[in-house]
Amino acid sequence: MLRANQLTISRQGNTLLDNVSCEIDTNQLVALVGHNGSGKSTLIKALAGEMISNGGSVSLDDRPMSSYSSKELARQMTYLPQQLPEAAGFTVRELVMLGRYPHQKWLQKPTQIDKDKVAEAMRTTQVEAFADRITATLSGGERARVWLAMCLAQDTRYLLLDEPLAALDMHYQLEVIQLIRRLVDEQGLSVIIIVHDINLAAQYADRVIALKNGQVCHNGDIQSTMQPDILHNIFNVDMQLLSHPITGQPVAIA
Repeated sequence: MLRANQLTISRQGNTLLDNVSCEIDTNQLVALVGHNGSGKSTLIKALAGEMISNGGSVSLDDRPMSSYSSKELARQMTYLPQQLPEAAGFTVRELVMLGRYPHQKWLQKPTQIDKDKVAEAMRTTQVEAFADRITATLSGGERARVWLAMCLAQDTRYLLLDEPLAALDMHYQLEVIQLIRRLVDEQGLSVIIIVHDINLAAQYADRVIALKNGQVCHNGDIQSTMQPDILHNIFNVDMQLLSHPITGQPVAIA
């Protein structure tokens, strides 16, 4: 289990997270929501071991995050930032192979296990057809799937994804979130994803953690989240709820 306990993070006199506690259980898709500046990216970075806290702690399997080496931690969780690193010169296969770094020794050539993991990740994300193409030539949706393939090749239990849908149009948003849902269901992964669309979160996530002004203002399943008063508290917007004509799930309309 991945856990934040009374986590407080301040930078340059600004409190980004204020006494935040939450748990990410196994085999769940957890949506992290809230308005801009609410602390979502700060929390996901802290859970990934990318930010040092001023107070409180983050632990993985009841072991302090600080006790893990960088490679040890990278064999347990994958963090995909909102601003992706430049990878214009890499082919798709080369980029996905970078996910095997935590499992390799210094200057070690890829083993057969590495090659098999990369092939499996590319097959799962359906990017095999352009394995030898340069990533810069791909569409936004294709690139999103390639980065997910790299995450899968890393072969971890936890995926922490900071707004992977933000730059995608509706078609690719659905394609990527449906793929992430399948990874949870079929491979037993635990995924934390920052999303802005509460209806996407309600349709595909198991649970919602909402932040407001650096604090957790809601933490619950979809049924408890999709209530007018809860949604108003999270987003400061009055919303009405309708039933989806096919799934029957609640849909929020502002």
